[in-house]
Amino acid sequence: MSEQAQPPEPLQDGKLSYEAASARVEEIIRRLDSGEATLDETLALLSEGKTLIELCARELAAVGDALEELRLDELVSRLEGTSEG
Repeated sequence: MSEQAQPPEPLQDGKLSYEAASARVEEIIRRLDSGEATLDETLALLSEGKTLIELCARELAAVGDALEELRLDELVSRLEGTSEG
């Protein structure tokens, strides 16, 4: 019996959340590891997985950039606070 997992539902803006995308990648890995996927299914899963991993990487990079910006803002505030005194 072939049990293909359905892709996760997109958010209202049509984009997947990081959590949904990473959960789907885990499903894809389990399916590929099972050895039960057909060649066509394997190719489709690999393509979907690549897209989802790229999405996750972009999300992580955006979070990293935002954290770096917060750190810089905090540093500037501290420096401004010490130069006033």
